[in-house]
Amino acid sequence: MAKAEFYVSADVEADGPVPGPYSMSSFGLAVAGVRDGVTFQAVEPAERTFYAELKPISEAYDPEALAVGGLDRGRLVREGQEPTQAMDAAADWLATVSGELGAAPVFVAYPLGYDWMWMYWYFMQFASNGSPFGHSRCLDLKTLYAAKAASPIIGSTKRSMPRHLLSSRPHTHNALDDAIEQAELFQNLMRWDGAELQLEP
Repeated sequence: MAKAEFYVSADVEADGPVPGPYSMSSFGLAVAGVRDGVTFQAVEPAERTFYAELKPISEAYDPEALAVGGLDRGRLVREGQEPTQAMDAAADWLATVSGELGAAPVFVAYPLGYDWMWMYWYFMQFASNGSPFGHSRCLDLKTLYAAKAASPIIGSTKRSMPRHLLSSRPHTHNALDDAIEQAELFQNLMRWDGAELQLEP
């Protein structure tokens, strides 16, 4: 019998292109839905959330990347959570939700490559027990859309998606806001059969 899983929409704001030389400034997590092995059930994404702002781990940063999230680096240095504290707290939150729902967490993002890179690296580097998502329990919304729309990956952008798939919430570049917004896109994609965009054989 297939194991139940719950989907965690994740968004990351960072001050550079890769973790290690640069730092994750903040991240947001929002539970988007549960699958019992057969049936998908959407849940209100604002009900179960986690958010953290982190101290930088290096002196290096890209001002343009930092500006996207709108966070003050000086404040993060003074007031941000230590990465060990933030990643352990996120792992504990995921374990609590997993117990409540009787399901295992699956990481969801658009695009997956960027957000997964940061979160996986930080979990492995700083969390006491490594990644709560293992090394591959993740789902890319870009790929999900491309498969359902019979669209090439390079053309599978949010601009190309039917408007009814997109969230009505604003994209603010606050990591939690954007994780909640993205959760609605995920829910819509899970319910969508893609029929209107299927290519002729």
